[in-house]
Amino acid sequence: MHSPLIGIRIKALREKRGLSQLELSERLGFRNRQTLSAIETGDRKVSADELLLAAERLDEDIDYFTDPFRLVAEGGFCWRKADADIADEQLDRYEDRVGRWIAMFRHLAPQIDRPLPLLACRKLGLGPYSTFADAMATGERFGEEFELGERPAERLAETMEEKLGILVLMVDAEIFRGISGAACHLPELDAVLIARGETAGRRHFDLAHELFHILTWEAMPPKRLESARDGGGNRAERLAHNFAGAVLMPERSLQRREDWNGLPEKDLIEQLNAVADEMLVTASALRWRLAGLGMLKAATAKALPEQALRNNGAKTRPADPPPPFSGPFAEVLAAAIDQGRISVRLAADLLDTTIDDLADLFRSHGVENPIHL
Repeated sequence: MHSPLIGIRIKALREKRGLSQLELSERLGFRNRQTLSAIETGDRKVSADELLLAAERLDEDIDYFTDPFRLVAEGGFCWRKADADIADEQLDRYEDRVGRWIAMFRHLAPQIDRPLPLLACRKLGLGPYSTFADAMATGERFGEEFELGERPAERLAETMEEKLGILVLMVDAEIFRGISGAACHLPELDAVLIARGETAGRRHFDLAHELFHILTWEAMPPKRLESARDGGGNRAERLAHNFAGAVLMPERSLQRREDWNGLPEKDLIEQLNAVADEMLVTASALRWRLAGLGMLKAATAKALPEQALRNNGAKTRPADPPPPFSGPFAEVLAAAIDQGRISVRLAADLLDTTIDDLADLFRSHGVENPIHL
């Protein structure tokens, strides 16, 4: 049996059990640890008998080593919490669940002649010592290079999927309680997950924020858990804030407005809310973007009452959230079912849904339903 997943998972389980290569080699009856090392790096095949023995000696099911519809010791996750504290054990459960969706897409897409991107993703020229001005300038350039237009929020998700090969998934808040967004970085596929029940402005900002992490993962590996409510955060988070603001609210669009500093507070709030609605961002994010550009005094921005800023995500929820998951995800899954690459039952189980809901997913994205009951 020759699959790089087997070696990766043997190594992950060995390390989880606290075993050295020599100790596990002795348990498996190998003459030296070099044999195990070659298996873990994918340079040597694993026989069926060796795999059975490894499962027995490491006390794990065979599926752990061979199931293509899961992620084990691959890549990393960054979760963006909305409010409450979230324990590591809860994140473990979230990552196991999300990992099955991402692994399913990764496994099925090439089988239906939809290859994964040759280069998983571009990189931004930013690092830990970059300035906030650097992050804003890079965000502006990103919007220009990918032609996001005057209202970038409308086209950002599509651009990430079609031009960067990033899998974007909209997820129900009930599935990941307390989470507003997340990013997953793999060698061959990157993914961003967004809580579809948030307001449009919050969804778009989280999307741009997680995009920053994907594009700077090697230079600035993000923390496993970050707070969406923490305006300060660590340096990487503050750089992400400035990048996201510049992507969604380009300076050229904001310069066409009247003098923000010259408005009375009531008129300023009204103008912020109107422009935020027009650009599909939150009024709170808009005020800090203006402050970063020097178009609004920082003291004025700070003094504005949060409750007066519309679409800030504190109480409001969208009347019409986007469909779950995404169009490309639904297309790949439908084609794989139609071609017999995966059964309807297994697909529904991996998504923790019913067959009827699976059919609704395809319809919501305008994808022909492959399920014939």
